Amino acid sequence: MSADQLAALIAAVSVAVIAVAAVVVLIKLARLTSALTRLITSYSGRADQLLEHAQAAVDRTNEQLARTDSITASMDQVTANMAELSGHVSALTGLARVLADAVGAPLTGLSALAYGVRRAMVVRRAVPAAALPLGATDTADSAARVPAAPPQAALMGSPGVPLRPGLRTGGGK
Repeated sequence: MSADQLAALIAAVSVAVIAVAAVVVLIKLARLTSALTRLITSYSGRADQLLEHAQAAVDRTNEQLARTDSITASMDQVTANMAELSGHVSALTGLARVLADAVGAPLTGLSALAYGVRRAMVVRRAVPAAALPLGATDTADSAARVPAAPPQAALMGSPGVPLRPGLRTGGGK
């Protein structure tokens, strides 16, 4: 074999090795391309679902904002109505005070009179028979039923003669 033939053989083998290597690389590149195509397709489908969910969330948020705006508007109206009502109530307060004074004064006097009459009756019953004015017909039985107390003690609200139920008399003990 001559040098020219040897060089041609080496070149042919080199070209064959390079061709085989190129085919292997192209096969792997084709597999990579198909895997990338599947991955991009699945990401595209997922991205579409993600965009749909995001759009639904935005739509729900817009609905809630619209409801919040309507609630805020109604609360503004309620606030205005409450301010107006407060003005009316403050205007009626003076009238209520006048009516309370007009009705309260006679009722206070009437209740004081009723208390005084009741108190006088209690004191009258507590006075012993000896202290009654002449001509009064009080028997010994009624005097025995009522504890004897001097008239001054009865007028001062002694323990035997209560002023009112639950009301303490005497030195504040």
